[in-house]
Amino acid sequence: MPETSTANALRRPRATSKTAAALPVAATLDNAASPATEIDTSYLETLLGYNARRAALAVIAVFLRRMEPYGLRPVDFSVLSVVAHNPGVTSRQICAALDILPPNLVGMVKSLHKRGLIARKPHPTDRRAQGLHLTAAGRRLHDEAQATATTLEHSVTDRISPEELQTLITLLRKVYRS
Repeated sequence: MPETSTANALRRPRATSKTAAALPVAATLDNAASPATEIDTSYLETLLGYNARRAALAVIAVFLRRMEPYGLRPVDFSVLSVVAHNPGVTSRQICAALDILPPNLVGMVKSLHKRGLIARKPHPTDRRAQGLHLTAAGRRLHDEAQATATTLEHSVTDRISPEELQTLITLLRKVYRS
């Protein structure tokens, strides 16, 4: 059966020397994009999602390092923060506020409860629900982690002015709150 042009285009080029023939495909590909060659990402850089993700990855990398002593991942910190600023909040309210699926929140709440950071108390108006509250240990950890988060936010946004930061936050909210 004759080969198609697509198959020919996808085939690894024939080596012209014994040394090149011994190179793995990855090494051959690496040579095609040598450090001296600039990669064109201009189209990607026009996309909101690409830029938002790159910025988020940069912030999250710093966040993970700085929050490691507290044993908090970004989502744990978010849940702890919502509970701290909304004593008695229900799991359903947290899911809606943070766009977390209920099954995913169950494990987080169990973990935070097991660590002695949050307590469940009967909800004052809904007998079926439990309100979540910080314990004294949870309040201490939250206060320290929040101070760390504020400091790290300042350090990762030091290349933009406070006004630019506020504009960026406002615009991003318009995207995800639409």
